[in-house]
Amino acid sequence: PERVVKDLPHLEMIESSDTCFAPSKVRKTFSNGRTPTQLCRLLEAGMNLANGSRCCSLTGKDITFVAKVDSSTLLRKPALKWLKGKWLDLGSKAGKHLQFKESYDRDSKVLVDGDAGGYRCEVTAKDKCDSCTFDITVEAFTGMGEAGEDEGELDFSGLLKKRSESVLLLREKKQEEPKEEVDVWSILKKAKPCDYEKIAFQYGITDLRGMLKRLKKMKVEPKKCDAFLKKLEAAYSVDKGKKIQLTVEVANPDAQIKWLKNGTEIKPSAKYVFESVGNKRKLTINKCTLADDAAYECVIGEDKSFTEVFVKEPPVTITKLLDDLHVVVEDKVEFEVEVSEEGANVKWMKDGVELARDGKYRFKKDGKKHWLIINEASKEDIGMYYVFTNGGESKAELEVEDKELEVLQSIADLTVKAAEQAIFKCEVSDEKVTGKWYKDGVEVKASNRIKMVHIGRIHKLTIDDVKAEDAGDYTFVPDGYALSLSAKLNFLEIKIDYVPRQDPPKIHLDTTGSMVNKNTIIVVAGNKLRLDVEISGEPAPTVCWTKGDNVRKCCGPAWAEYTAPPSVHLWLLPQVITETEGRVRVDNRKTLSSFVIEGAERGDEGRYTITVTNPAGEDKAELFIKVVDVPDPPEGVKCMGVGEDTATIIWEPPKFDGGSPIKGYLMERKKVGSSRWTKLNFDIYESTSYEAKKMIEGVLYEMRVFAVNGIGVSQPSCSSKPFMPIAPTSEPTRLTVDDVMDSACMLKWRPPDKIGAGGIDGYIIEYRKEGDTEWIQANSEPVEKNSYTVRGLPTGEKMEFRVMAVNIAGPVARGLTGRSLSNECPQFQLLPRQLEHSFTHKHTHTQSLLDIAQGKPRPVVNWFKDDEPLDPKKVSVRTTEVDTILFIRSAERDHSGTYTLSVQIENMEDKASFEIRVVEKPGPPLAVRVTDVWGFNAALEWKPPKDNGNSDISGYIIQKADKKTKEWFMVYEHNRRPNCTVSDLVMGNEYVFRIFSENICGLSDEAGLSKNTAVIAKTGLAYNRPPYKEKDLNTSPKFTQPLQDRSVIAGYSTAISCSVRGRPKPKIIWMKNKTIIGEDPKYLMQNNQGVLTLHIRKPSLFDGGNYSCKAVNELGEDVVECKLEVRGASATRSPVAAVLLMHDG
Repeated sequence: PERVVKDLPHLEMIESSDTCFAPSKVRKTFSNGRTPTQLCRLLEAGMNLANGSRCCSLTGKDITFVAKVDSSTLLRKPALKWLKGKWLDLGSKAGKHLQFKESYDRDSKVLVDGDAGGYRCEVTAKDKCDSCTFDITVEAFTGMGEAGEDEGELDFSGLLKKRSESVLLLREKKQEEPKEEVDVWSILKKAKPCDYEKIAFQYGITDLRGMLKRLKKMKVEPKKCDAFLKKLEAAYSVDKGKKIQLTVEVANPDAQIKWLKNGTEIKPSAKYVFESVGNKRKLTINKCTLADDAAYECVIGEDKSFTEVFVKEPPVTITKLLDDLHVVVEDKVEFEVEVSEEGANVKWMKDGVELARDGKYRFKKDGKKHWLIINEASKEDIGMYYVFTNGGESKAELEVEDKELEVLQSIADLTVKAAEQAIFKCEVSDEKVTGKWYKDGVEVKASNRIKMVHIGRIHKLTIDDVKAEDAGDYTFVPDGYALSLSAKLNFLEIKIDYVPRQDPPKIHLDTTGSMVNKNTIIVVAGNKLRLDVEISGEPAPTVCWTKGDNVRKCCGPAWAEYTAPPSVHLWLLPQVITETEGRVRVDNRKTLSSFVIEGAERGDEGRYTITVTNPAGEDKAELFIKVVDVPDPPEGVKCMGVGEDTATIIWEPPKFDGGSPIKGYLMERKKVGSSRWTKLNFDIYESTSYEAKKMIEGVLYEMRVFAVNGIGVSQPSCSSKPFMPIAPTSEPTRLTVDDVMDSACMLKWRPPDKIGAGGIDGYIIEYRKEGDTEWIQANSEPVEKNSYTVRGLPTGEKMEFRVMAVNIAGPVARGLTGRSLSNECPQFQLLPRQLEHSFTHKHTHTQSLLDIAQGKPRPVVNWFKDDEPLDPKKVSVRTTEVDTILFIRSAERDHSGTYTLSVQIENMEDKASFEIRVVEKPGPPLAVRVTDVWGFNAALEWKPPKDNGNSDISGYIIQKADKKTKEWFMVYEHNRRPNCTVSDLVMGNEYVFRIFSENICGLSDEAGLSKNTAVIAKTGLAYNRPPYKEKDLNTSPKFTQPLQDRSVIAGYSTAISCSVRGRPKPKIIWMKNKTIIGEDPKYLMQNNQGVLTLHIRKPSLFDGGNYSCKAVNELGEDVVECKLEVRGASATRSPVAAVLLMHDG
């Protein structure tokens, strides 16, 4: 409560005329949630104010009131407001009748002239508010005529309005003086609500709202509480960062209670600790912050106990003072100060005037540091600067000196001729310094001929067309500096006899820029071309631009519209360009001729000639202007073939490349019927054929192509004819000759294994003689059947046939090409010839071989193994009309050999032989041994396995293992030689090795182990172990948890605790007020593994004081202290409670 009162503005009414006034009521409003009645009572207790009184004045007299505001603790000026009655703001009525005057030198004074009635003065500063009220009674006087003119004008309307009221008040005052004091509140308690306003007016109560609030509280009879034996105290105070304990005693030990903070229930946590000891209920708030400054209540059923906790915030002190600064003009100034709390508010002042945040001053803070920043210091910033907090202040002086001006370049003397230009130039170190130019002591004024320029640090005086009167001494004087720079201008006069001059014309052609080579200019179609050609010559030459050459053409019959004889020649004269306006025009000046083409077109390309002439001669230059454009679109876009989701597109390059080589093409496609084109490539494609992918089978598509050159992209080509991607079918299978006649042959085949979405519309059969390259189509229309008779064949020739499947995409796959056939009878064919080589098969696998034998009549088939008939117990043979099958169910090594198939028709025979080799895993290598050991290496040798599994050995696998772990690790894989060297062996280990052989079937089942081992000997290294050093764990005593200040009630046992560590175990000494506590039965000292506790049995008021605990051992000592406050157990009211009772009374 003391802090709250201290921070508020203190408003006090003092005597200014014949009558003294004091505040009759004080009201304050806070943002922390406290009720206005409680704060009002606390404030009255702190300010010790008396009740208000009335002022009586004569009609027509002046009356003055002075309000003094104590705002020494405020950072800003408070706001004052004068009110009449409840709501009338006198500030809006100011004039000759009501006058206000206000001054602020840490005090505020207001002067008011007023009429009869109730008045109130309010003062506010941020969230703090104070007010006082007073009444004015105006009495009539009879000596009005005796007043002089200086008495001032009277407000007769106000006098007439308030006259009856003033007379009544005076009569009541006279009647009340001999009477005893009346208790207004007892009258109000008994009166009806409709009479409240009348009673308030009769007894001078102006604040009706405050009266009703107080009357409402007085009418509520306090309810007797049976749930609490002892309630919470009216208020508690605690320092920020400390802990506080709220205690109540309940009548029922088993009663359930709730703790509320500002009406919100509190949940147990590390910050809020609930305790229940017998009839006592305690709430402990640890590490209090400003957020804990609130109203608390304890609730048991419908009974409540209220209190308020005030958290005292320590004053903010300055830990790092301001330093004096010495700078020059325009330097940046930073005053830095450091305070004790983060986020604290500070106030900056200069020479007693508070500084505000504007363009000149900037305030910055970061944690505990605060800065005052002046971006560009000036002479006006010289002075003493102060910084204030609520707990301290600091000051520093700022000195600002002028910046010295340095001359970087001085002006120099000039000697010029008539009509020439004279330039005086100087450079100084400061860009913002201005100055003036003087000639012979007279300031130079700017004109059309004389110009003065200031750019950065450079000052320049330019005199055009120098004349004789311009000669003299010129001086530059910087403003604000005792400095001057001088130079002299000398005029040189030369007399020359004029002789007319004639120079031949000359064209100065610039061949840089857009010219590819000399005299060739490239322009993009649609762009503007402007060619500026400088010319010279005296007198000024005449310029003529022409397009084209003098070309002689021979006129002959090729010209249909020209009928001249062939001997006549036609000269094509160049076109003269004389237009000065239009798309193609010429702009001529004295020394410059410009040729302009607006929006270049292809027709503007050609050779141009510029000719300049004057009496002294002629000059000519030729230019070739090349117009480049985007190319024409490609032509002839068409589809050459389709696949399941692909299509091959080809096209022809554009006829005109736009004057620039074609770089490539861009392709787009779309579905037929759709308007959205899809880009197929983003990078330029250089070829004229493209395979489009990721299309949908069976959907019609269209394609178009763009050409790209160095200028841009052409218009799109015409769309291709619609095409449909179709999946290709596979080849027809099993093409056979079913019958052979004199001039015909009957063929049979089977459909393709894979048929696409296009299906099959039929088959095309082609034939040719053996050795020919050209195929002849046998049928004009596709046949749907899988057989066909080819007629018209030559007799006695060997023929070849093939079959193609046809669908909507055309012939999409070719059939098998048959063997050469003869139409002589009988005949046979043996397929396939690829059986004439050896077959390798793994042991125990099933083996079947198919041999196709064809011929007519049916041939006789015989099988042989190694030129002997087959054993039917080992090998099975099955022969049909079109093939023969050799079947081995479980292949063994004995089945290996050469098999021969013999096919015989009458006296004709054909044979085919092949070899079958059955293989299996090889055996292990033999005679594995270690032949040599050196360093960390070992050499191994072995012999190939005795059984190679009927297959060549492809390599060996070498593994190693040390005899300690006996774990095998890979060394080499697929080693082809029967020896190797093993490296990177570990010193001190003994190794054994094993080797697997490998062939086409895999690794051998067993490995060959080395007969001897490889021992990698040590080199005699000795390990010197460092001596063991025992760690010293002895430490001096140090308290890990200090003692905490306690506040207890007399008669209730308490304890204080701390914790300490140290080795050897320290000796513990407890002291009270620096006196050792002996074997007093009142105290019980415990030490549980470093946790020290001092129990105090039923402390009295004399047991309060400073308690300390000291821990001592041979390495040092440590001490912690705390303060124990013992409060009396009697139910005395606190000062705050006394204030509340006084206010209610």
